[in-house]
Amino acid sequence: MNNKYQSPLSERYASKEMQYIFSPDMKFKTWRKLWIALAEVEKELGLSITQEQIDELKEHAEDINYDVAKEREKLVRHDVMSHVYAYGEQCPNAKGIIHLGATSCYVGDNTDIIIMTEALKLVKKKLVNVIAELSKFAVEYKDLPTLGFTHFQPAQPTTVGKRASLWLMDLVYDLEDLDHVIDNMRLLGSKGTTGTQASFLELFEGDHGTIKKIDGMIAEKMGFDKCQPVSGQTYSRKIDSRVLNILSGIAQSAHKFSNDIRLLQHLKEVEEPFEKNQIGSSAMAYKRNPMRSERMASLADYVISDAMNPALVASTQWFERTLDDSANKRLSVPEGFLAIDGILDLYLNVVDGLVVYPKVIESRLMKELPFMATENIMMDAVKAGGDRQELHEKIRVHSMAAGKIVKEEGKENDLLERIANDPSFGMTMEQLEAIMEPKNFVGRAPQQTEEFVSEVIKPILDENKEMLGMTAEITV
Repeated sequence: MNNKYQSPLSERYASKEMQYIFSPDMKFKTWRKLWIALAEVEKELGLSITQEQIDELKEHAEDINYDVAKEREKLVRHDVMSHVYAYGEQCPNAKGIIHLGATSCYVGDNTDIIIMTEALKLVKKKLVNVIAELSKFAVEYKDLPTLGFTHFQPAQPTTVGKRASLWLMDLVYDLEDLDHVIDNMRLLGSKGTTGTQASFLELFEGDHGTIKKIDGMIAEKMGFDKCQPVSGQTYSRKIDSRVLNILSGIAQSAHKFSNDIRLLQHLKEVEEPFEKNQIGSSAMAYKRNPMRSERMASLADYVISDAMNPALVASTQWFERTLDDSANKRLSVPEGFLAIDGILDLYLNVVDGLVVYPKVIESRLMKELPFMATENIMMDAVKAGGDRQELHEKIRVHSMAAGKIVKEEGKENDLLERIANDPSFGMTMEQLEAIMEPKNFVGRAPQQTEEFVSEVIKPILDENKEMLGMTAEITV
């Protein structure tokens, strides 16, 4: 195993659950379920297929003879026909009715839809759990004032919980998109070589009414409520693009979150979890690098760029079918899902262990708060009889001077002392310090956070409560 390439997505990042969904077992067992469904539908609609033949197919639905299929593919260079042959070896009585009237895309495309749907459901489960964990964090810290940033420059204060609600809102958008795509996943059905169902017209002697029933019956047997209403030989490759755009959206949200956490860790305000024996740097023993957040960003870059693959494939297909999609799909779709699976595990792990340092947060906020309190100070001084225009100019001059000694001399912000010593304001140091209460500057941040979690997040969690309770272990 150590002398050939192994995908890091399987070895390091993705869960066993997601790996199984894209495994050969899942793929080829689904092929056989589709062949059984087709045979059952054809029997139910009047073709001369016996129950004994179907029972034989069911008996070997799980025990795939991979060795026979692989040897056959070397000879015929066709994966579907190789597995038809291998299935027929195990089911000699049913051999003649396997894949009857179908084309390769009957198993290939329907299986892709089934697999992507199952993968989307797992993504949803993990996304809902991230939302649940992050909402707990938002509520816990909804009242903790922190310095806000615009352009990563000090701005009006917010709260730690309100900032978390912004991360949550991005995930809510992703969940809305995800639900829409899951609800609209349709099987291909059995459309034939150019999508016209001509082979079934032959099999059922031109009975259009009977042929119209085939797709719906197959869909029901495979757990779907609908098939593509029209298609060429394949389902439109826009579906793959649509699906990977969902993954890209989640990756964008995760990347934004990881950026903020890394910046906050630099500021020593919030840190991702750091294990007792974890090494931050091979050279600098003191370092606590944000490894998980960096990995999230790295995998997110991959998923965002990976979404270009099905977009290019969909836009360059020819007429009813070309095969320049196949090799790309085998790479881009599974690996996009494996990567987003790893991202969501990391997201859940990070949120579950976030460490907040209120004293550092308070210290940074208090250093900047005098600048932000100048409007309040000016209004109080005006109420006491001061001239608004004169006070505005004095505050501007004092602010520039205070900012200069902070930046050029590395000294503490002395804006309040300057104002207290200016008789134009008529305010004592005690009065000024009383104004410097952080919670007075966060607006409705606590209330916004509480209302958002109660009105938006709680209904989501209630609707999906059977999915909750996941934890995430990080491999390395």
